[in-house]
Amino acid sequence: MSTRTIAILGTLDTKGVEHGYLADLIRARGHRPLLIDVGTLGEPRVKPDIDRLAVAAAAGVDYAALLLRRDRGEAVTAMSRGAPVLLGRLAAQGEVHGVISLGGGGGTAIGTAAMRALPVGFPKLMMSTLASGNTAPYVGVKDIVMFPSVVDIAGLNRISRNLIARAAGAICGMVEAWIPAAEDRPIVVASQFGNTTPCIEACKTEIESHGFEVVIFAATGTGGRTMESLIESGLVTGVLDLTTTEWADELVGGVLTAGPQRLEAAGRAQVPAVVSTGCLDMVNFGPPDTIPSNFHGRLFYQHNPQVTLMRTTPAENERLGEILANKINAYLGPVSVILPLRGLSLIGAPGGPFHDPAADTALHDRLRASLRPGVRVIALDCSINDPVFARTSAHELLGMLSPSR
Repeated sequence: MSTRTIAILGTLDTKGVEHGYLADLIRARGHRPLLIDVGTLGEPRVKPDIDRLAVAAAAGVDYAALLLRRDRGEAVTAMSRGAPVLLGRLAAQGEVHGVISLGGGGGTAIGTAAMRALPVGFPKLMMSTLASGNTAPYVGVKDIVMFPSVVDIAGLNRISRNLIARAAGAICGMVEAWIPAAEDRPIVVASQFGNTTPCIEACKTEIESHGFEVVIFAATGTGGRTMESLIESGLVTGVLDLTTTEWADELVGGVLTAGPQRLEAAGRAQVPAVVSTGCLDMVNFGPPDTIPSNFHGRLFYQHNPQVTLMRTTPAENERLGEILANKINAYLGPVSVILPLRGLSLIGAPGGPFHDPAADTALHDRLRASLRPGVRVIALDCSINDPVFARTSAHELLGMLSPSR
């Protein structure tokens, strides 16, 4: 096993002893710790390999001037800007092979900001007092392992020594991991929901039979953001964005929104894309008692005890059609739109509880009317999970990816 360098990012003024202990544990396992100080005010309690002046400089900040102002919030912000630049540079140059940090509120903000700047697959572990709560703001769309500290990171004791040792073992195991060799095929990303699974599974089979690898993202808000991030990374060859349901949550106020930038990455990256209206017939909420009172009287469907779906209205669908068209009109690369005229989901197909031809027509008519000239539109007289729809969608994307087919 070769020695790997593991960056230890920490506020060495307040948590220097703990990070020093962590460094000793990593060193004992045969790896090289690289201590990076992102402390903000006090003197570091252990000697760093990279000091806070270098971190601040990476953000273009004069640390001496910052120190004079004695503003901890401003200092944390500066470190949160500099640490991603510095760590990203070290990782890109192959000088570090993993990163770990221990932190409370400020340390977690700085540490995870740096980790989010690193590519998916790069080992990253954040041991935090916040790891048992809502970690979404810290993890974002990256593969950051959040490790609960259980107790505050405030000195070494029977509990903290045990958990820091486990965290050290985890990051060492991550950098030591052997990745089995596999054929690297061009990547196609696809959006999927439970209500479009039959369609996406059929598309995946067809597209992969032509030499591509299909990576599927659940359209759950985080999934959509993660897919957009991967597209922006340059690793994606084609996009099969048939499940755009996150826009219904963004517009109406559901719980699975992916934000207003959803459907933008493929256009900017000029990646061939096929887009559809999958599951725009539903907005997602939690259990019935969590649904806002202003939606009283709407049509609901209990998907499971934790998820309640609400049918979108014709007026909402008109607006969704306009939004999708505006996003698609900005695409700089090849793009086609395929419309399932007889149902946008399993429960929206004929006979299903969300089957509403008037609402679907409002969506599709506004979408078509708002698209710029030159965008290819294919309207199919079937539901989205019909084999004809899947086959047409797969072949449309394959035609863009392999024009000679």
